[in-house]
Amino acid sequence: MRRSDREITDINEIVDALKKCRVCNLALFDEKYPYVVPLNFGYKLDNETNDLVLYFHGHNGGKKIDLIKKNPHAAFQIHNDEDIVVSEIPCVCDMIFESVNGNGEIEILEGEDKTEGLITIMDQYSDKKYESSDFDKKIKSTVVYKLKVNDISGKSFKK
Repeated sequence: MRRSDREITDINEIVDALKKCRVCNLALFDEKYPYVVPLNFGYKLDNETNDLVLYFHGHNGGKKIDLIKKNPHAAFQIHNDEDIVVSEIPCVCDMIFESVNGNGEIEILEGEDKTEGLITIMDQYSDKKYESSDFDKKIKSTVVYKLKVNDISGKSFKK
């Protein structure tokens, strides 16, 4: 990383950044060009191994699922930008931000794992605690993906 003074290396600081973010940009392989799609997400960190997984959901058809079935390797980028720092000098501006980037392999979940993934996603956006039965109406028409993170990096600038 060019700006090592902005690098986040502690997994707990990376997780703190994830808590504040709302959208994950997922990059998939699509022949000549990457296919990038913004998604809602949830995450879980195994506190013993520091293994991180991301969860996504979507409809049970479409380009995203077709590409994942062809090639489960993916990259992701998650960020929040809080403010811009403008200077009197042209092109000397900065952004107050946190970002997390990485890659991993995606699998399509079934059964209880699928429900667990949906609960994890809802935990990212709501303080309400959901039960498995809360998802009974939507579970059949929803696909849940789990991305096991292989590599991850974080970056931050705070004024």
